Amino acid sequence: MNITVYLGASDCSDPVIEAAARELGTWIGKNGNHLIYGGSKCGLMGIVAESTLLAGGRVTGVEPSFFVDAGLVYDSIDELIVTDDIPQRRAKMIELGDAFIAFPGGTGTLEEISEVISMVCLGHLNAPCILYDLDGYYCGLRIQLEHMTKKGLMK
Repeated sequence: MNITVYLGASDCSDPVIEAAARELGTWIGKNGNHLIYGGSKCGLMGIVAESTLLAGGRVTGVEPSFFVDAGLVYDSIDELIVTDDIPQRRAKMIELGDAFIAFPGGTGTLEEISEVISMVCLGHLNAPCILYDLDGYYCGLRIQLEHMTKKGLMK
């Protein structure tokens, strides 16, 4: 299964989040799955990619050319797909994914998983969409999504 994971390339100050990223990558690799992610060697992205590879999994990175030019690519991954920009990256990651996980991340992660949730709600995508709610990280978002559903603004 191709599992698209959205997470940050920033260094995380929380060792629990870093350990969970390693655990997720290890699980993906040990279970014969294929990681689709943002392609960076930095931060949580680098951790999940490295742990997937070490566990025997396959890793595809999808990276916009300006990040490639900045030298942020993880060179040891199995495949790198270079896009012109962030919207093309998001589209390619959705195209490749069979399931989607939003790991704790920043605004980019939130933007990416929001697009997936919208596509699922519109019936344009039929795939599991998981908010990895580590230590309540996505509790506020879950409450907001439930509120939107109760108000009839979302299915």
